[in-house]
Amino acid sequence: MGSGPRVVTERLILRPPRLSDWEAWVKLRADSRDFLVPWEPVWTKDSLSKANFRARLRRYARDVKDDMGQAFFVFGRENNDLIGGITLGNIRRGVAQTGTLGYWTGQRHARQGYMYEALCGLMPVLFSEFGLRRVEAACLPSNIPSSRLLEKVGFIKEGLAREYLCINGVWHDHSLYAILNTDPISSR
Repeated sequence: MGSGPRVVTERLILRPPRLSDWEAWVKLRADSRDFLVPWEPVWTKDSLSKANFRARLRRYARDVKDDMGQAFFVFGRENNDLIGGITLGNIRRGVAQTGTLGYWTGQRHARQGYMYEALCGLMPVLFSEFGLRRVEAACLPSNIPSSRLLEKVGFIKEGLAREYLCINGVWHDHSLYAILNTDPISSR
């Protein structure tokens, strides 16, 4: 747990989550619950428990060990406040060299350019250190801020996947985006 690359940008530090992050994580997620619920899988009764967080860290560690993914928490450089998280998952090697991104931002940090800066800083690392050739992301078509974020970073909308993910207990269509290692990243 807590192993993996560290990415530093002008305002942010991205690093793998640690057990010591639980209190900041639970506070930010609890404070942002109403903001996040429409875009995420169902929150269980124990979603914010320390046991659930430990299980999440074990899953992240297993994904790293199996070369299936890597999680990052996003912190402010100036004050070390937790801002959100980014998860690279579903890494497919061989002929694909592809992974899928998910991300979230705490409500009080939303619309301040943090996730844009974090993704722009992370993409070169995913292409160089992780050896990916393609990174995919998906969002609900109604999530205009997320669509705009992906496009601003340099992702290209490739289509619509019907009933792609179960969000808040309901299967939803998703807009599919991807960026290639040869595509320009906004801040490159």
